[in-house]
Amino acid sequence: MSAKRLTLPARVKALTVPLPPGGTIRPDLDDDEPAVLWLSKTSPPPGLWEELRAAHSATGLWPLLLTHLDGDPCRPWIEGELVPGDMSDPADHDPAALLPKWWAEADGGHGPWPGLAPGAGVDPADADATADREAAALVGSRRPWRLGLVAAGRGADALTVVGWDGPANHTGDTAHISAVLRSWEQRFGVRVVGVGFAELFLSVAAPPSTVDEAAAVAAEHFAFCPDTVRGDDLSGYAAGLIGTPAWHFWWD
Repeated sequence: MSAKRLTLPARVKALTVPLPPGGTIRPDLDDDEPAVLWLSKTSPPPGLWEELRAAHSATGLWPLLLTHLDGDPCRPWIEGELVPGDMSDPADHDPAALLPKWWAEADGGHGPWPGLAPGAGVDPADADATADREAAALVGSRRPWRLGLVAAGRGADALTVVGWDGPANHTGDTAHISAVLRSWEQRFGVRVVGVGFAELFLSVAAPPSTVDEAAAVAAEHFAFCPDTVRGDDLSGYAAGLIGTPAWHFWWD
């Protein structure tokens, strides 16, 4: 390993932001595998996620709020139920090809693929500020959260780097998910804020503001995560997206 490519433990150790007690997690808790996650032992204090997010450009560590499988607080994070070796590179996948493929596989009579929803682009500062507000809301919620740190260049890629396989029943390669999230980062100012066993919590700086915009985004959501939308009328789901600065997905 190049001296310029610090390991996750070295990056955590070099942080100037004070951290709560915690330690590194290796896939399958295998000592022969490199650590892919730093995990706190307790809930993060208010404001810490935001401070670490602001430091990302200097540290290369993306913060995640992590929650566990209902009924099993050790899965997936404490048990190291992570498979980074099974993941490809998000840069190798095109959302414009992935989403219509998923749409066709999951289509419940919604018709032909309408194409990617347009996005005007977002000021990164606005996207970061929205992410900070969503993180504060999650920390203040009743759900149990721990703080995670992943050595990733962007939030979208953190899921692939850590080897999260929550969407395994939808796609066995989380790089597909990261590829779509990269596109959403650019078009809608999305930031990855929280992750559960098979849940994903995103902030959205530029959500759809009209019925037509929301319908296009809802189609992407249905392709991306059919379980979130299935059973709902797609137009009704779309209406709930208008002006909403947070998207929540879960895979069965």
